[in-house]
Amino acid sequence: MPRIVVNKNYCKGCEICVEICPKKVFEMSKEFSERGYHTPIPVRIKDCILCHQCELYCPDQAITVLEDDYVEG
Repeated sequence: MPRIVVNKNYCKGCEICVEICPKKVFEMSKEFSERGYHTPIPVRIKDCILCHQCELYCPDQAITVLEDDYVEG
């Protein structure tokens, strides 16, 4: 299963990722970030098809999609 990281320090809550995702992986948080924005939450990660559209279209470069075999190190 992929790992999706949303950097709340960069995200301005534009919702582009929510709209662009073909599998509707994201929902917007009802809580505010420290910067005062509602940020996306990847709630259906298992549905992610690794198209990286959320990552590519994010104007703030706040999303990183890591593939199954990614090893942090």
